[in-house]
Amino acid sequence: MWRFTTLAAVAVLATGLLPWDDAADVGRRMAPILLFLVAITVLAELAEVALVFDVAAAEAAHLARGRTPLLFLLVALLATATTGLLGLDTTAVLLTPVVLSLAQQLEISPLPFAMVTVWLANTASLLLPVSNLTNLLALRRLQLEPHEFLTRMWFPTLVAVVATVLVLGLVYRHEVRGRYVAAARPQVDDGPLFVLTAAACLGLVPALLLGGDPTVVVAVAAALLVMVFAVRRRDALGFRLVPWRLAVLVLGLALVVEAFLRHGGDRVVASVTGHGDGGFDLLQIAGVGAVASNLLNNLPAYLVVEPDAAGASPVRLLALLIGTNVGPLVLLWGSLATLLWRERCKARGVEVSARHFAAVGLLGVPIVLVATTAALAVS
Repeated sequence: MWRFTTLAAVAVLATGLLPWDDAADVGRRMAPILLFLVAITVLAELAEVALVFDVAAAEAAHLARGRTPLLFLLVALLATATTGLLGLDTTAVLLTPVVLSLAQQLEISPLPFAMVTVWLANTASLLLPVSNLTNLLALRRLQLEPHEFLTRMWFPTLVAVVATVLVLGLVYRHEVRGRYVAAARPQVDDGPLFVLTAAACLGLVPALLLGGDPTVVVAVAAALLVMVFAVRRRDALGFRLVPWRLAVLVLGLALVVEAFLRHGGDRVVASVTGHGDGGFDLLQIAGVGAVASNLLNNLPAYLVVEPDAAGASPVRLLALLIGTNVGPLVLLWGSLATLLWRERCKARGVEVSARHFAAVGLLGVPIVLVATTAALAVS
């Protein structure tokens, strides 16, 4: 996907569809986003090395005391926290294999746990600016402080998470019944490294709420953690930690979308998104974001609709976030996180067919989307 996007970006530049000066403006706007993407990925990868996710999942299994329904709820809570703190890709890529491994060790069906993980990777990503790249773009467009973003979005996020758990709990009610025998806790070889890594992750929230710029906060946390690893676990460091393909993909998409908007795309978008900020107007723009995300992928869908949504009322842009964060759960390519999640499932021997994924999405996405948009309208 990143190769195709790179070729498309090169084409719009080479043909003059996007002038170089305009491309430079896009690059300047995206630079802090790309830095954030690199920093949050490094932080999450090092957290995996330090066994932060393994310990958290094992503790959830022990807290549930052999009760599968309670474990389902605790895994949902863990996925929500991981998404909120470290972003949806972290939940999809790093938490998923841990949860699947845990389910297989406990000899319970891994499918409900796989599905609740990927759903919450998307639906719980409304909470903080660091939870999703789209949030970070919206934060900068609206010129909000992180605590202001949280104030606007905590209630819609709560509704989205609760609705997600209720829908999936109902769909998989038979698979999450019964009991299990808890497995042994993972052995942490380097206690100080584990504690410092967990502190670096958990420290993001107070730093953001105290007014820190998300890119700066995450970059500083990642840099400090790299220094800790350089002393205690140097072999874990390397260029492989840098998500350069993902960074190229994001920049390429931004360039292609900008070219599209400059050649009539903005008029096409305006014709379907409406203009008001009432309840039904917000549902309209959220629905457009959801449909476009499933057809195109959520990041280009957001980038295409953002200029129109931001032009009238700030709440319209937040409604677009609901569409692009909650909505892309019908088709597997709706979000990059979902594609990465499916790869991790296949690697663990858990096959989730496109038909099954779409069937659950067609049932659940409208419920979660309407409920979350309503929460935004009344909050």
